[in-house]
Amino acid sequence: MHVMPAWCRDVEALGVDAPIPLDRPLSAAEATRLGVGESLRRRLVERNLLRPVLRGVFVAAAVPDSLRLRVAALELVVPEHAVVVDRTAAWLHGVDALPRSAIHEMPVLDVFSRSGSRMRRPGVASGIRELTTRDLDQIGTLTVTTPLRTACDLGRLLWRFDALAAIDGFLRIGLDHGLLLREVPRFAGHRGIRQLRTLAPLGDAGAESPPESALRLHWYDADLSPPETQVWVEDDAGVPRFRIDVGDAGVRYGAEYYGEAYHGDEVSEHDEARLDWLRDARGWHMDVFTKDDVYGRELAASDRLRAGHEAAAARRPTYIDLSR
Repeated sequence: MHVMPAWCRDVEALGVDAPIPLDRPLSAAEATRLGVGESLRRRLVERNLLRPVLRGVFVAAAVPDSLRLRVAALELVVPEHAVVVDRTAAWLHGVDALPRSAIHEMPVLDVFSRSGSRMRRPGVASGIRELTTRDLDQIGTLTVTTPLRTACDLGRLLWRFDALAAIDGFLRIGLDHGLLLREVPRFAGHRGIRQLRTLAPLGDAGAESPPESALRLHWYDADLSPPETQVWVEDDAGVPRFRIDVGDAGVRYGAEYYGEAYHGDEVSEHDEARLDWLRDARGWHMDVFTKDDVYGRELAASDRLRAGHEAAAARRPTYIDLSR
């Protein structure tokens, strides 16, 4: 039986008597030196008193996420000669491009060496990449690929559904779409350039999450007219009431992604009421999609989108909008 130390027994947050710092991340090695070994760290994480930030880096759970925290965490594990790239660079810039498995396990770090040799460390994905001065930003003591370079790299190298989500994410934080499009020809001859050429023009800052981006790519795969993102639907007074993730207002067809984090395993009464209002009061044909539709083995979302759009278009001429 493991007995918890007095400083973390029956507490909701670590206090000043804890032997580890409460205002910054620390490495597993430092925690061990301070008397918080692997077994105790695991129990503290299970009790939500400590949380992992990166592989081998932890922070008191009460410390909020921030750019400063992410930089400090990376500074503990990234050598001075290395460059933070790809998914880890996106995470540092505030773009969600981590693999979906990151919910259950810490993702590997994408850290490339500038010395001409790979970094061979557990939990690190490394390699060699041609990078110029304009490809690099300095954040704290870290060298990281710029948002533009990171967007291009992820647009080339990730699975196409994740790649578009990364592009959308960088546009959402302010990357200029025109600048991205002008950068694409630079990667002629590089791995993944065909994908980048296809996806970069489809980027849309209106996509609010990676699954919404993936759903929109399924829409394009269905060979439908370009979709709109975040389509507002007004009530009788002309006040925007509900917003649809992806849609075509011309035929009143909308597609919604329902993730488990916000909607659970089943559609809630609120969600049902919202969908009913869109269908009955505004004549929208609505389809709901989940992760199995968007990311599952069958990738069935395209077929459903095509069928739903065709059904909406077929009945659209008979719909009379009584609110106008």
